[in-house]
Amino acid sequence: MRTQTAVDRISDDHVRAVAATSPVTALYLGYPAGPGLDDLSPEGLDRRHDVVRETLTALRLTTPAGEGEELAREVIEERLTAESDQFASGWQHADLNVIESPLQRVRTAFDLMPRGTDDELSAVAGRLRAVPDTLAGYRMSLLHAADQGRVAAVRQIVRCARQCGVTAGSGDAAGHFSGLVRFDRDDVLGRDVAAAVDSAHAAFASFGTFLRDELAPRAPIEDAVGRERYERGSRDHLGAVLPLEETYAWGWAEFLGIERELRTVAARIGGGGPATAAAVLDADPRHQVHGQDGLQRWLQDLSERSIDELGRTHFTIADPIRRLDCRIAPPGGPIGAYYLGPSDDFSRPGSMWWSVDPGREVFSTWREATVVHHESVPGHHFQIATAVHSRDRLNDFRRLLAGPSAYTEGWALYAERLVRELGYLDDDGDLLGMLDEQLFRAARVVVDIGMHLRLRIPADTGFHEGERWTPELGLQFLTTRTLADPARCRDEIDRYLGWPGQAPAYKVGERVWLAGREAARRRQGGAFDLKTFHTAALQLGGMGLDPLARTLARLPSAVGR
Repeated sequence: MRTQTAVDRISDDHVRAVAATSPVTALYLGYPAGPGLDDLSPEGLDRRHDVVRETLTALRLTTPAGEGEELAREVIEERLTAESDQFASGWQHADLNVIESPLQRVRTAFDLMPRGTDDELSAVAGRLRAVPDTLAGYRMSLLHAADQGRVAAVRQIVRCARQCGVTAGSGDAAGHFSGLVRFDRDDVLGRDVAAAVDSAHAAFASFGTFLRDELAPRAPIEDAVGRERYERGSRDHLGAVLPLEETYAWGWAEFLGIERELRTVAARIGGGGPATAAAVLDADPRHQVHGQDGLQRWLQDLSERSIDELGRTHFTIADPIRRLDCRIAPPGGPIGAYYLGPSDDFSRPGSMWWSVDPGREVFSTWREATVVHHESVPGHHFQIATAVHSRDRLNDFRRLLAGPSAYTEGWALYAERLVRELGYLDDDGDLLGMLDEQLFRAARVVVDIGMHLRLRIPADTGFHEGERWTPELGLQFLTTRTLADPARCRDEIDRYLGWPGQAPAYKVGERVWLAGREAARRRQGGAFDLKTFHTAALQLGGMGLDPLARTLARLPSAVGR
């Protein structure tokens, strides 16, 4: 059991304060949540920033007693400083993109709410009734930012308006919230829920109209955000300052190296290039599942087998972490997979969500197996749930809120590679899928930095050498130099352009995890044990890449709190 320090108390208090001002965060954490949804108005954002500012002030008045407390302070101070800088820039009020912004969080908050009892349904109805006020506050913040010249690019606004339409439903297509509360009862509660669903759908429809008719005409056509905004976003997603041109060159080297290996594996499968191998595998019934129900069953089975097998030999997996729900996501969001962590007490398990093209009926397992490892075990679920479970070692901030994208996505990409190292990718099809995902993440480094900074494409890359990156070239690159589905590639370009600096977090984070492991191996020599290293590393909890790099090199003897 940890001894609570002054920094721990400040960190725990901060998590409680955030949950008090953000019902959506409270729902995610499994904390008692106040009524309604988050206040997204300028006044609501001010209150959230007040919490950050007060915590930073308290931290700066604290003198850490020893290495452990110094690390704990560095972790939370770095994260909150990045958040404060984003608020000070004015862009927090303009936060709107196709993948991770308040618009999506309002919708997905309901995915976390239980709906099995009358009391739970009544709570869902209460939050659905809050959707109009929440979106009205969001509208005020977006207009406040627009009055200061800060508006997301028109591409983001148009796509978000389309998402609002899918959420609201139209014609024969039911709205998003109808699927959350499917039941047929003609009583007071039934009518209350139905009215709340209609109100939420109408609010999303109205918000989509606002985006198209009022905000889009004020939006820039240019997608690239430029160096200043990109550097700020990169620091937020990484917890480190990234040398951008150097990382761009490194991303190209990674991409070309992975591409060479992928071509070698592809030749073993189809006797030709990667596209030929992909076609052979896609047509092979052994690598197919049919229908969304079939996909869900396959995902659940593979994740459970991974937990069982890897938990017997290579990882220490606590009992509460061994449960993971695999689900098909409601329509409307970008194609891909995502993970939601467990509640603080594990009464709600971690969950892995697959967002698919609504018309798709055949799914290729060779493409998806590595994504399961990324999202479940040994990837996101193992990492995030292990931190949540480490109550006796970590303060609440490090357990629940501290990890930036590069910490979590870097580990998950490392986990994909680790599955291969541990001998679980003996099928060339699954290996090709893993290499293509590695290739895709390297492409993200190149395309994201290249598009936002309008960098030139270097020589000896075999792709529009000497030209400057544009969204059109980015899409062409993804569709011709990776094996990803074209629909996914289109979503990816929109994602990169609206979420600057996040896409490189996967490969950059993985690089830190690999370097940290190698440094620990060199320091310990023959005494190095991989299972012990992983246990100690994940029990550190979330942190930015700068403190992570230093701490990993000293494991497993480094301070764990």
